[in-house]
Amino acid sequence: MEIKILGTGCPKCKRLEQVAREAVAEAGVEANITKVTDMDGIMAYPIVSTPGLVLDEELVASGRLPRKDEIIAWVRGAQA
Repeated sequence: MEIKILGTGCPKCKRLEQVAREAVAEAGVEANITKVTDMDGIMAYPIVSTPGLVLDEELVASGRLPRKDEIIAWVRGAQA
């Protein structure tokens, strides 16, 4: 699974990365987590505001910090 954190490095973007890593660990899923910080890379997705969360090239959240249980459900659902 490929997970991307979209954001320029603001505190919410950093927190999203931390929560995503925790969620992946709790879900027991193998995932490669990367940060996309350049504006061209971020704007390649239909995002209005950061932070953004992309799972396997699908934008699942933007402009907010999703709860850990939401992220766990998304990564488990993507594995099904």
